[in-house]
Amino acid sequence: MRKNKFLGRIIISPAKKMNTDTDIFQYAALPAFLNETEMLMEWIRTLSFEEAQKLWCCNEKIARLNYQRFQDMDLRKNLTPALISYEGIQYQYMAPEVFTQREWDYVQEHLRILSGFYGVLKSLDGVVPYRLEMQAKACAGGMKNLYDFWGDRLYREIHKGDGVILNLASKEYSKCIEKYLKPEDVYITCVFGEHKEGKVIQKGTQAKMARGEMVRFMAEKEIAKIEDIQEFDRLGYHFEEKLSSESEYIFLKEMEQKK
Repeated sequence: MRKNKFLGRIIISPAKKMNTDTDIFQYAALPAFLNETEMLMEWIRTLSFEEAQKLWCCNEKIARLNYQRFQDMDLRKNLTPALISYEGIQYQYMAPEVFTQREWDYVQEHLRILSGFYGVLKSLDGVVPYRLEMQAKACAGGMKNLYDFWGDRLYREIHKGDGVILNLASKEYSKCIEKYLKPEDVYITCVFGEHKEGKVIQKGTQAKMARGEMVRFMAEKEIAKIEDIQEFDRLGYHFEEKLSSESEYIFLKEMEQKK
């Protein structure tokens, strides 16, 4: 397998549930694609409530919360660092609230959150709560969806960092990068699963937990060489070299390996 490749960027997905915390943690900068985000915000504001609910594919209560959020939204005030704002399972297991300063420095340098609304976020970029999944059929800017809206912008932003791109994102988000990869790019996807009937099965919730733990592991160890993530052994996972390749690292539950 490929050896001594240095880490460039880690990509992860956002979470639907978000919060605001402007007191404990201070944001460091505004997101890189704020102009594009403003375009999306203004487009969503033109939608009726029914159109917005259809875009978000959610129940009425969640739709009303987010519809009002967009009506009141100010992208430059009351901002929360992105890594603190998202509340999904992945972020709970990552537990950035208890990161040391060195761990914050690590994720600020290496970690990037892919977002349908913000494009690409650094850990300490200031954000507001929103709802807009990448797969939503948002026709902003004359485009038919958000994949077309963002084009290769996200890939080019991620590619600014030298070294390996480590994919810990869901397919919904990773395809924004994968579509534009060049032959010389080193791109590795982590799969966290169970070995059943000769196949590796990855379950959504467990994968989210493992992705969060992997980010925490990398931050704690200040991982620089990509092969060092093969030492990851949390939540019962173990690197399976025989099933892995240069572009895909497979981690299996230990209980499954002992069978």
